[in-house]
Amino acid sequence: MNHKSNPLVSICVPTFNGETYIAKALQSAINQTYPNLEIVVSDDASNDNTLSIVNSYKEKTTIPFYVYHHTPSGIGANWNHCVKQAQGDYIKFLFQDDVLEPHCIETMMELALQDAKIGLVYSKRRFLYDTLTPKIKAFIDFYDKLHTYWQHVRVQQGVLNGKAYLKDRQFLNSPKNKIGEPVAVLIKRECFKNLGFFNESLQQTLDYEFWYRVMKHYHVGFVDVSLVGFRLHDEQASVINKKKAINEQHILFASYYKHLFWYLHPQNQLKLLKLYHPMFKGLVRIRNFIHDKN
Repeated sequence: MNHKSNPLVSICVPTFNGETYIAKALQSAINQTYPNLEIVVSDDASNDNTLSIVNSYKEKTTIPFYVYHHTPSGIGANWNHCVKQAQGDYIKFLFQDDVLEPHCIETMMELALQDAKIGLVYSKRRFLYDTLTPKIKAFIDFYDKLHTYWQHVRVQQGVLNGKAYLKDRQFLNSPKNKIGEPVAVLIKRECFKNLGFFNESLQQTLDYEFWYRVMKHYHVGFVDVSLVGFRLHDEQASVINKKKAINEQHILFASYYKHLFWYLHPQNQLKLLKLYHPMFKGLVRIRNFIHDKN
């Protein structure tokens, strides 16, 4: 094993009551063909059999395997805690419901190491489900090929300057996450050192808020094959958040206005100015006042 040519990759597994699928997730981590790995589990006080299953898999592999306990304080806090415990030069998230194809990390790392400016690599993903319900089919129909939703950026196998994504006219439009879920992404560790961690005030959009932050400073690699399986079911966090009617667009767009404004398409800049610039907000108040008087 040549550690210089194969930097350490940390497979980060944040968990909470994941007994249903966690065994499949961990088995997919152990099955990786990439030779230099560690597995880091951060458990958010699970009260089912998650930890016993995790510890059983710890005994099944020679891959360094660490289990940490985290006091629940939000989804982002557990993600960040997991990253902070990791020692790898690269972070590969694996959530308890999802799986990695055996060659996932090896393939992503081959691309990541082509250019020191690459901060993020992502791939297509396949969907896992027990029953293809109409709701799941509608989700797949819309969210399957996220990389095709850009207007001017042609995303294909290879590397792009992250700023090209930010400049695209479709940046603010649906689907808001055009990269994918954390399981589909490999992140260079220095991104967290240089840009901070996931925004813990967000629950539903913290992943792609971070992806887009990375794009301001780094190049982005895309692998045009499915390297992961993303599971769809009624108990996943995104479904639960939707039932709670969580709407984070205001916080998200405010973050774009603060951190990304000068890198965006003029039409998107104008949209954010109308929402957040004091002068535009004042004009809106005057317009509304006149409208009410009339």
